[in-house]
Amino acid sequence: MAREEFDYIVAGGGSSGCVAAAQLVTKGNHRVLLLEAGHSHHHPLLDMPPGIFKMINGSKYMKYHTTIPQPHLDGRAHDIPQGNVLGGGSSVNAQVYIRGRAADYDDWDAILRGNNDGADWSWNAVLRHFRGMEGNNRLYNDAHGADGPLLVSDPGHINELSRWFVQAVQALKEPFNPDFNGPAQRGVGFYQFMNRAGRRSSAAYAYVEPLKDDPRLTVRLHAEVSRVLIENGRAVGVAYRINGTEHTAYAKGEIIVSSGALVSPKLLMLSGIGPADHLAGHGIACKIDLPGVGANLIDHPEVPITATTNGRFGYFNQGNGWRMLKNGLQFKLFGSGPITTAGVEAGAFVNPLDPEATPTIQAFCVPIVYLDRNTRNSMKDTYGLTITTVVVKPKSRGFVKLRSADPAAMPLVSPHLLQNEDDMRQMVAGQRFFLRAFHTEPLARRIERVALPPTPDPDDEALRTHCRRFVKTNYHPAGTCKMGADGDPMAVLDARMRVRGVEGLRVCDMSAVPNINAGNTNAPAMMLGDRCADFILSAT
Repeated sequence: MAREEFDYIVAGGGSSGCVAAAQLVTKGNHRVLLLEAGHSHHHPLLDMPPGIFKMINGSKYMKYHTTIPQPHLDGRAHDIPQGNVLGGGSSVNAQVYIRGRAADYDDWDAILRGNNDGADWSWNAVLRHFRGMEGNNRLYNDAHGADGPLLVSDPGHINELSRWFVQAVQALKEPFNPDFNGPAQRGVGFYQFMNRAGRRSSAAYAYVEPLKDDPRLTVRLHAEVSRVLIENGRAVGVAYRINGTEHTAYAKGEIIVSSGALVSPKLLMLSGIGPADHLAGHGIACKIDLPGVGANLIDHPEVPITATTNGRFGYFNQGNGWRMLKNGLQFKLFGSGPITTAGVEAGAFVNPLDPEATPTIQAFCVPIVYLDRNTRNSMKDTYGLTITTVVVKPKSRGFVKLRSADPAAMPLVSPHLLQNEDDMRQMVAGQRFFLRAFHTEPLARRIERVALPPTPDPDDEALRTHCRRFVKTNYHPAGTCKMGADGDPMAVLDARMRVRGVEGLRVCDMSAVPNINAGNTNAPAMMLGDRCADFILSAT
């Protein structure tokens, strides 16, 4: 068989990988191979904004990483679902468009400017990538773009519970915020979403779909990359499997790893790049001893507060029976109704311990009884409202390790959510603040009872118990192949996302970040793909 060669190979077709591959094709006129282990993004439930709630607790489009038992959570293990589909998280998430705050990126820049070949990671530097990607249907200013391929919109439908939530939090003296990606993050309001007119705008649709007939881009699905091929200190290709058969492909230029924060470190370690002692324990020859590979796992911890309502409020049963038919007909005839919303229309950023200071908690208002598959039997599914509270700048750090040298084996994942005492303290404060929202008008008169936490007037210890029992991922794992300065022994990448000690190899997904941004991570992941392509093209 003839040697298969491309200019660039992208290992992982998630949010970052789709953007990086498309930009290398369109801006650089390069031949690119994009390898994705999951499925096609073409499916009606993936396309419609609320489809996520049909799939979150079991779907072939998700891969469920079950953590090792967490001693500080009384031995609990919990799931971290990740997209198993072209477009990755952007094809299966709730589509909330949040970039984080300017200080997040200025902090990265301060860390990375210690690099001898540093790159500018300040807010001003990354903003041009965000604006270039963004096609906003309401905002167009110094912070927002209107002409980019990623369609960003206000919610197409807002449930009455979401409106009452926003008003109740205003009654608690938090300001209304019309743009969480604007000058200030603090306040309560309605999120913007990566969709338009009832259809998801994923990285796959925004970046890869327009190139479906372009011979410069080759996309292979169900292609699981098993290792990066390294010759004489340079990454030259990849080995990957489709239906159990191994293939190889080579790159004239570089290999870009974008398999996500749980799989990118696994792929590096299977390739002989990582902690030497850990690799030796699995019989893998160490080519580059990088102890930081798999370390520094960061995720946003999320804990629900759930109440039942005293009327038929919210989205309970809206996807079943005659209601589903009614909603489908409304969408088909008028382009309106619940199908045009992702179901998480409202939210807030607050600091319960110091209201005037930088927000420490993000909240999502979900007009259903919303629990993950590990805890959904904790209460009856009925008309209800869930407010989830999230610590936006957690201090807890976990790890990803190899389970075995078998590429098909899932990695060992230990995120250590709420292990740091400050994280727990912030979470308890967030829970207490939003418990007040349930008892504040105009929301209070619609609440029958708060079911979780189960104690009517919980003290701090009861809230801590509730948090240990119900804390889960906010689906934002990050940091496991972090960029860092030359003097940082745990830095896996330099400031241009290049793997240290190997030529021709970069990592461009959320595993690359030195710290997590305050808020949802999908838009930042896409920015990282765009920035990685920019680094490559500016050097050629």
